[in-house]
Amino acid sequence: MMDENKQVNNTSQQLGEPIEVKQAMKSDSPAEINSNESGSEVTEQMAAQTNVPAEPALTEENGVAAAEQTEVNTAALAELTQQNESLKAQFEERSTQYMRIAADFENYRKRISKEKEETEMQVKRNTIMELLPVVDNFERARAHLKPQTDGEMTIHKSYQGVYKQLVDCLKRLGVSPMRPEGQEFDPNLHEAVMRQPTDEHPEGTILEELVRGYYLGERILRHAMVKVAAPKEDTPSEPEDESNQDND
Repeated sequence: MMDENKQVNNTSQQLGEPIEVKQAMKSDSPAEINSNESGSEVTEQMAAQTNVPAEPALTEENGVAAAEQTEVNTAALAELTQQNESLKAQFEERSTQYMRIAADFENYRKRISKEKEETEMQVKRNTIMELLPVVDNFERARAHLKPQTDGEMTIHKSYQGVYKQLVDCLKRLGVSPMRPEGQEFDPNLHEAVMRQPTDEHPEGTILEELVRGYYLGERILRHAMVKVAAPKEDTPSEPEDESNQDND
């Protein structure tokens, strides 16, 4: 009996049983036998917990499921990439359309602005052209009328005041007169209505401005009507033999 107890004790020490289990195994009573049985159950439970693996091994079904999940993820990624490329293409197309529309609008704005300026200039030009004959009449009156009495001088000063006021208004509108006397004739600025033969001035020199020309800003409002110098023609002399024949 002692030998059996020693053998049980050695086995308990190897399995790491508690001391109470060892003491219970020393007794031959039924209680001791029950304690023996409970100690064996504890020993088996501890051994089972020790032998439990940390992670279960992958089965064939788990591998197939993982492969299917990877395939699904790859397909989803490819679809997202395609959608991204499509959105990029749409964005570039919309950007090009926006730039084209912006350029068209800028050209439209410039064209409208230019047309507005042209319209305003045309209206101003037409209005001033209606007033220029009045200015011409004032200038002719100043050149031809020579006041002699005090009453005539009073009238002369009155209409000269109106003439000066009209000229000042034209200046504020951007009208300036041409001064072509002594200049070379330019068909872009002048209109030759008379030619005067002379040897005092080179051919094509403007001798006199008959109707004054005007500028509107940098544009020609009205061409000047001028008298232009022409070469003087020499009078041909009669041959001596013809004169001698007449004398005979």
